[in-house]
Amino acid sequence: MAKRRHFLKSIAAVSSLSLASCGWRLGDVRAYSATKRHSDQLFVYTWEQYTDKELFKTFNAQTGTKLLADVFDSNETMLSKLQAGGGGAYSVIYPSDYMVRKMVDLGLLTELNHKRLIGLDNLFTRFQNPNYDPNNRYSLPFNWGTTGFLYNSEKLKTPPEDWDYLWQNQQQLSKRMTLMNDVREVMGAVLRMLGYSYNSKDENEIKQAYEKLKVLKPALATFTTDAWRNQILAGDLLLAMCYSSDAVKISKENPKLKYVIPKSGSSLWTDTIVIPKTAPNIEGAYAWMNLMLLPEVAAQTSQRLSLSTPNRAGFEQLPKKVQNNSSLFPSESILDKCERLAPLGQTQEVYERYWTQLTSG
Repeated sequence: MAKRRHFLKSIAAVSSLSLASCGWRLGDVRAYSATKRHSDQLFVYTWEQYTDKELFKTFNAQTGTKLLADVFDSNETMLSKLQAGGGGAYSVIYPSDYMVRKMVDLGLLTELNHKRLIGLDNLFTRFQNPNYDPNNRYSLPFNWGTTGFLYNSEKLKTPPEDWDYLWQNQQQLSKRMTLMNDVREVMGAVLRMLGYSYNSKDENEIKQAYEKLKVLKPALATFTTDAWRNQILAGDLLLAMCYSSDAVKISKENPKLKYVIPKSGSSLWTDTIVIPKTAPNIEGAYAWMNLMLLPEVAAQTSQRLSLSTPNRAGFEQLPKKVQNNSSLFPSESILDKCERLAPLGQTQEVYERYWTQLTSG
């Protein structure tokens, strides 16, 4: 909260400056406001760490549309809600890259009209034609990063270098470490440790990963994607598996907490913004996307929320210290060892079966 207050003046500058320049002019805002029908609200379904209340206020001030957010803790939770018919109010959703492909295959997403988007050329080249969504037909990249460990460098004198650190130090870490509540990330990490792909479809390999995790489970405090933050700040945890963006944010509060990307490789992910086919406020969704494409907004959001922006023009506005933060922007040599998650088809059921056995026992 302190960091959010610290940036309050900065975001005020964004609201008065950015929306009047660099592509999304006040004329565009008025055009949106004039055409909206029953769109005084824009419902967003996103990750907890992306609920940027100050930017929500900016959007409301410029458009007259109130932005309201619900949060999810995994892509699978989000998809299940949509498939159960509980997502009809959402006009904007934030799925990860592999989930975009799955949602496209399921016919859940609206194809984007690029003529209504201002600033796509602001993106880094590698994000303009990603393999999970060629030519960004259905999604706009918002944040990217890796998965690794945040650990207490004061209490763990030997820093973790790879995934096998957890097993090698199981006794010391007992009940003081957490893994994410995410079947693909956790199973994928162990598959990678064993020399396999994050996206293995070989049931024997998947079973091997499960057996390794079964050995580790008694030493885990819990499986959680979000609740570890306060615990590691309080000193109750020594290590947490987490996303790089979360790690950078928490390490600002306690510099003794360090982030490491496992040397055998990790997942490389991109979280995106999409418009579901059931979106009741299409105009508002495009207005929100155009706001996110502004270089000033991308830069401010990157700093305030500790995000790795895919926006080249926004990256260029970041302080050198942020640009050189290897946790946010790893070297190409590290990225070369990382792997994107991909849809598994029917093999997803195999993962889910072992995951249920692991987490319910």
